[in-house]
Amino acid sequence: MKLKLYYLSLVLAGVLLANTEAAAQGCVAVRNMSSCALEFDSTASSSWQFSLNYRYFRSFRHFRGTHEEKNRVEDGTEVINNDNSILLGISYTINRRWSVSATIPLIYIDRSSLYEHKGNNSGERYHTSSQGLGDVRITGYYTVLPHNQKTQLLVGLGVKLPTGNYNYKDEFHKADGIQTLPVDQSIQPGDGGTGIITEFDFLQKLSHKFAIYSTGVYLFNPRNTNGTLRSQNLTDGIPLSNEMSVCDQFQVRLGARYSVNKLQFALGGRYEGIPSEDIFGDSDGFRRPGRILSVEPSVNYVTGKHFIGVNFPIALARNRTQSVIDKKRTELSGNFTQGDAAFADWLLSVTYAFRFAK
Repeated sequence: MKLKLYYLSLVLAGVLLANTEAAAQGCVAVRNMSSCALEFDSTASSSWQFSLNYRYFRSFRHFRGTHEEKNRVEDGTEVINNDNSILLGISYTINRRWSVSATIPLIYIDRSSLYEHKGNNSGERYHTSSQGLGDVRITGYYTVLPHNQKTQLLVGLGVKLPTGNYNYKDEFHKADGIQTLPVDQSIQPGDGGTGIITEFDFLQKLSHKFAIYSTGVYLFNPRNTNGTLRSQNLTDGIPLSNEMSVCDQFQVRLGARYSVNKLQFALGGRYEGIPSEDIFGDSDGFRRPGRILSVEPSVNYVTGKHFIGVNFPIALARNRTQSVIDKKRTELSGNFTQGDAAFADWLLSVTYAFRFAK
């Protein structure tokens, strides 16, 4: 019985770790939100778990609402973000109900564009980049049903610390020379806000090999703007905030998993994004709100104290929604305004975890 619970905890750990990071997948700047709730064996004593997650995506397809502006790629004016990120995680199981975790993101993102430098008409593409520590997250978890072998329910409450640089600068090639300016919001390592993280993770075993799962994360970011100026001419004479907004974000997942010996194959849906307005606090400043709906296949391998997982969300629908600034511009000018954003086609996520059990 103890062995079965141990493997069940590792399986659920794999689902949580490999599949719950909310990735930007483009100019919609959704921050990494990887869960480190890796330990819920109700028979286990205190133990540690280490995790390492690598993710990569390339965003380049521009959307305004749900309409893809295919001419951007055809004309060579698309913005391209190449995101390489590593998330280091460590968790500690206090007892059969309580655990705590910390996640440390390490960011490297390369961005190339025309419009940010000498303009789309110049035909000259230049690069900017950012790297370093992202926003660290610390979360406590409570196992609701510690004695249930078929139903696993975990709830989490945590804090996102503003440890990442939210005013990272690089060189921009302008017509009158090189200028050092803040990089685009989508590649800033941090957002400058202290946020509250709420989570749930659910797994229901339907048979020895088949199970369904659901997870959800919402990040409350009550700070309005962070003081970093997006550009010098964003407002175009309209009295709107020119600072970068500190945004809420969310992710919901639902799927099923089938186990064959040490392998688990999963397929699910994933819905994530940034809302136009935060639930708490003001929502002024510049943001690119948007939503991404993806199908999410994954495969996990569990052996002993080791876990390896690969998941590959593929975008089905992308929507760059109206921001507060878009709505204000529409109201003031009388003309409907909606900005665009670049999205990725897919995301690659690879995870390794090791459990230091007694």
